[in-house]
Amino acid sequence: MKKLRNEELNRIDINTFKNIEKNRIVIVLDNVRSLNNIGSVFRTSDAFKIESIFLCGITATPPNKEIHKTALGAQDSVKWEYCKTTEDAIALLKLEGYKIIAIEQVENSIMLNNFIVDNDSKYALIFGNEVEGVAQSIIDNSDSVIEIPQWGTKHSLNVSVSVGIVLWELVR
Repeated sequence: MKKLRNEELNRIDINTFKNIEKNRIVIVLDNVRSLNNIGSVFRTSDAFKIESIFLCGITATPPNKEIHKTALGAQDSVKWEYCKTTEDAIALLKLEGYKIIAIEQVENSIMLNNFIVDNDSKYALIFGNEVEGVAQSIIDNSDSVIEIPQWGTKHSLNVSVSVGIVLWELVR
């Protein structure tokens, strides 16, 4: 086996990316503080051909050199929109026919490995603040809640790691 060089990966350019069919998934960041996490979400969203990202509340927006540091240019390829509140984003996405799914630990959540993807549906996945998680008012406004199973002593994952895990499971 030989490690591939970048030019051997046959990556598409940004203009091609913007015009190709995307997975019918939108990421909603509910008051995410860390610029590194935001950048990582952009990069992961590019890798999984996500439609767009909604940056809500205190979540910072591009252009920002700290976001760029981890996004590595994905902030230019992935469509994004800012909403003053996550509730505003949810209202807009519901009007567009998205199923609203919070990623959080709640009573009666659906474990990620038990979630059945409906290929005819569009999903808006809400990921929360690094300390508080997804706000209860947002959970109350969601169609369902997915939980990532965990078996260790910690009961949380970094938000950008959670995005990667959930996207992998849903698009595969």
